[in-house]
Amino acid sequence: QVQLVESGGGLVQAGGSLRLSCAASGGTFSRYGMGWFRQAPGKEREFVAGISWSGVTTNYADSVKGRFTISRDNAKNTVYLQMNSLKPEDTAVYYCALRLNGFGSMWEPEYDYWGQGTQVTVSS
Repeated sequence: QVQLVESGGGLVQAGGSLRLSCAASGGTFSRYGMGWFRQAPGKEREFVAGISWSGVTTNYADSVKGRFTISRDNAKNTVYLQMNSLKPEDTAVYYCALRLNGFGSMWEPEYDYWGQGTQVTVSS
């Protein structure tokens, strides 16, 4: 059984940076696609970024392109989301997700396992 645990959330001022981590246990991490999603209060969960099993292929939501970077360290079974130039509208609970298929996807139903989420709050 795969388990995902996010960390690194917190309160930051607009323009600041945070790095989220998601540690996976169970399974063979290096075979799986990974993604980050977020859910703001009163809104539906939305795609943020995805990464393939090798880390070579990444994709981003338009709203975070050029500010966020997804990466992974297969030796540590961990995926990261570096968030720079944060804006108040980035405030949300951030979730990591694992896809048994080796590629990231922007579609929630294509992911097989989810973490519990970590809160990111950006103050203006």
